Amino acid sequence: MEFGLFNSLYVPRDHPGITEASRLRDEIELVKAADRSGFKYTWATEHHFLDEYSHLSANEAFLGYLAAATERIHLGSGIFNITPPVNHPARVAEKVAMLDHLSGGRFEFGVGRGSSTTEQQGFGIEEPELTREMVDETLPEIVRMWKETEYSHQGRFFSMPTRNVLPKPLTDPHPPLWVAAGSPGTFKKAAEMGIGVLCFAQASMDDLAKLIAVYKEEIERCENPVGGYINDNVMITSQFMCLEDGKRAREVAASMGSGYHQTLLWKYLDTFPRPQWVNDLGGRIPEMDVATLDVLIAAKQMCIGTPEEVSAAVEAVRAIGADQLVFGMLSSSVPIETAIESVETFGKYVLPRFDTDPVHSTKRQREAQLSG
Repeated sequence: MEFGLFNSLYVPRDHPGITEASRLRDEIELVKAADRSGFKYTWATEHHFLDEYSHLSANEAFLGYLAAATERIHLGSGIFNITPPVNHPARVAEKVAMLDHLSGGRFEFGVGRGSSTTEQQGFGIEEPELTREMVDETLPEIVRMWKETEYSHQGRFFSMPTRNVLPKPLTDPHPPLWVAAGSPGTFKKAAEMGIGVLCFAQASMDDLAKLIAVYKEEIERCENPVGGYINDNVMITSQFMCLEDGKRAREVAASMGSGYHQTLLWKYLDTFPRPQWVNDLGGRIPEMDVATLDVLIAAKQMCIGTPEEVSAAVEAVRAIGADQLVFGMLSSSVPIETAIESVETFGKYVLPRFDTDPVHSTKRQREAQLSG
């Protein structure tokens, strides 16, 4: 099991001390702390027009800065939106290759189609289902752009005359490929394409286990990956607070506004299937109290508490077949000092129990396949 962070530039309006500028600095400092603490990945989202929920619209600039500010951690786009009205595929290919060079081969290429009609319609996409077909067309073409010196394409969603898209990636043949997924069909499709899955822990552990099982079964049969090699990986993003004082960890978690963040998630991300329990609550997710957290921690459903309690929850995630667990620490109002303390505590006591290989799994898989 490997570990990472999720960066979203969350700016809740009811916390005047959190501004775009301060939260951006906080995200950078947290990634640097994670790099020092042995975390292997950080994933920077791309969203547009989603007030409060995520102001990280230019994640390629953020990741470029992190390439110079970190040493070992892999820098992932979680995601780059590869629908042509949002980002021209040639520009995406260029950005990926540039980030691959700037990071010394530490870039991970996660793609998606956008998860909100607010975003899609802002770029003139009136039919959300068309974005699936856009991604189907663009991802294989981006891979071609990295390989060919005389690239051209005449397609449904974009066309290009013959051009050499530059630079080419540093990583041979290209950085690892991932896709954001939430439905059983996308898990299966990702496996058929031979690429990793980025997902959120919105479903129950039982439901996630079924989705991962579909992926793992299907990827065993993958013979024609969309990229130059297979990236057999499932990443899950979850909440997190690991402190040596379990009582304090619960108090911090109960006061960091996770319910409001979840409310914004279900407000904006309307292409996700909305669970009935969200409808039952009228879309407003209440904050959890310490008693509720106690129940969830005891059931190993939340990575909150002491290192021992968090280890038990991590083991439960590993048991359902996940390969990477990622924490969106600053998708809350938690102070940066506490977030860094949590990352460092996890890195000292929990991470070494589960991640004993110094090599990133994506690099290990790529090298094993290409050398074989």
